[in-house]
Amino acid sequence: MAVTELQLPRQPRRVALGWAFFERQTNLWKRFWAWEVVWLLYGLVNTLSITFIANEAAKSGAVSRAEQPRLTMFLLIGTLVWAYLSAVLDDMSLTIMWERWEGTIEHTLMSPVPRVVHLVGMSVFGVLHAFVRTSLVLACSLPFFHLELAGANWGAVAVVVIVGSASLVGLGILAAILPMLYPERGEQMSFMVQALVLLVSGVYYSVNVLPGWLQVASYVSPATYLLRGIRDALLNHAGFGAEAGLIGILAIFGAALVPLSLIAFGFAERWAKKTGRLKRQG
Repeated sequence: MAVTELQLPRQPRRVALGWAFFERQTNLWKRFWAWEVVWLLYGLVNTLSITFIANEAAKSGAVSRAEQPRLTMFLLIGTLVWAYLSAVLDDMSLTIMWERWEGTIEHTLMSPVPRVVHLVGMSVFGVLHAFVRTSLVLACSLPFFHLELAGANWGAVAVVVIVGSASLVGLGILAAILPMLYPERGEQMSFMVQALVLLVSGVYYSVNVLPGWLQVASYVSPATYLLRGIRDALLNHAGFGAEAGLIGILAIFGAALVPLSLIAFGFAERWAKKTGRLKRQG
């Protein structure tokens, strides 16, 4: 007798269910490939537009020619990290909107699937999707600039990105609550969350240039530490010892945000079901 999915032990069955959500998002990605091309081109143009500021600054004399390569790297890292961060937040925060657009929200949220399995499957897809898109943007950007990467600590970069991605997933799940609670304007509110993260995290500038009260806000944004860790590893050649503090902070953010976001999502889901907001489009 063939072993069916329902006959599998509990943990393998959960892995199979999580993979099903990953596979569903992959199929949607393939179906809407034209949008992927649009967002890839948008990300590339945004990256080039921001990074070319370093060339203009050197040409106008605002920075010396000797300082231009470092400014180029600073801006390029910021745009690429933001491309990665926004892609993760988009995939997670639009979880509910994806379901509404496809007309599957009631089937998904009323099915006997543990919510953590659903969200973990979506999270894995979101992180890998963001990594692929950002890597393509980087590959297309490299011919436009002369980058000095000798001495860059890529191992430290990888650890910072992996550990920091957990906190980004937590932020994304928290943002996904907004479209569930506010069908009319929740999507726009989730983009506002991204805008606030962009403002306070030092994507295109050091957080030291912010007003004092905004600098305080930067301390509670995991993106601040993600950017700082990557820039230290690439610009200052920082190793694992120097990065240990930042990695620890990112690990704490991830350990706190992921469970908190799952709990908050559960409360919001029950309230949305009780008040009939799942199917509403407006």
